Amino acid sequence: MATDLQQPARARVALGASGGRVTVDGVTLAFDEEGDGPELVCLHAIGHGAADFVRLRRRLRERYRVLALDWPGQGSSGDDHVPASAVRYARLLEGFLAATGVTRPVLVGNSIGGAVALRHAAEHPDRVTALVLENPGGLAATDDWLSRAVLAAMVRFFRAGARRAAWFPSAFGAYYRLCVLQRAAALPQRRAIVASAFEIAPVLEQAWRSFAAPDADTRALVPRITCPVLFAWAARDQFVQLKRSLPAIRQFTNARLEKFPAGHAAHLETPDAFEDLVERFLAETVPQARRPGVPVLRDHG
Repeated sequence: MATDLQQPARARVALGASGGRVTVDGVTLAFDEEGDGPELVCLHAIGHGAADFVRLRRRLRERYRVLALDWPGQGSSGDDHVPASAVRYARLLEGFLAATGVTRPVLVGNSIGGAVALRHAAEHPDRVTALVLENPGGLAATDDWLSRAVLAAMVRFFRAGARRAAWFPSAFGAYYRLCVLQRAAALPQRRAIVASAFEIAPVLEQAWRSFAAPDADTRALVPRITCPVLFAWAARDQFVQLKRSLPAIRQFTNARLEKFPAGHAAHLETPDAFEDLVERFLAETVPQARRPGVPVLRDHG
């Protein structure tokens, strides 16, 4: 039975899609779609929404078919009957692609969206053209005492939000300002996310709990990923740290790494440099949309 009969709350909707709807495994998934051509599917971080990718969609829509969906319980999508996790979202992504007729996309994923993209590429290598991964989860060990302590603390933090602790919105705002979306370019989206603090706290608690589960570790999947991969890493991230993920990144057979002076989402915090880089990467990996260009950017500072 679907559990998404109620309308999403107003603050959450501001983060989400305003276009189409599909139902996958009893969950109504909202999405936006623009353009025509080779397919790109954008997968947002937990607690965000399809609106994260409005600017990227507008830049690429003349040459690509660009879709961005809302994960369950976020944006305009309905609630799920299964707790949030990258494993669950990978199943929903598979159904979403089938429902929208997407056959062999480039997947652009941030945070949990990157982990989902990585999983999909490993499980369906013949159905993915390339990956653009922004600080994806799952590429670093989480079984050491420090990681376990941090994950447990974050679960407690979001559990307080789920029970609507009075102090949570201000603390959530500080967390986003200092740790997640640090740069001025991301201010409008940061404000919208912070405004939805109480609404999205339950799904954040679920997701952070899932990050400690053994199946959140995607390192064993790396040898199965053969498509081109662009890592666009926000190098100031203190939770999904580059230094802890580098050993796994070095195991990819066809990957490149670019660093940005950002907290967690280069496409929101340093959008010009991110979009320039992505356009050039797409020109190299999607021949149908190939365009003349200049050498790929290396210094994004």
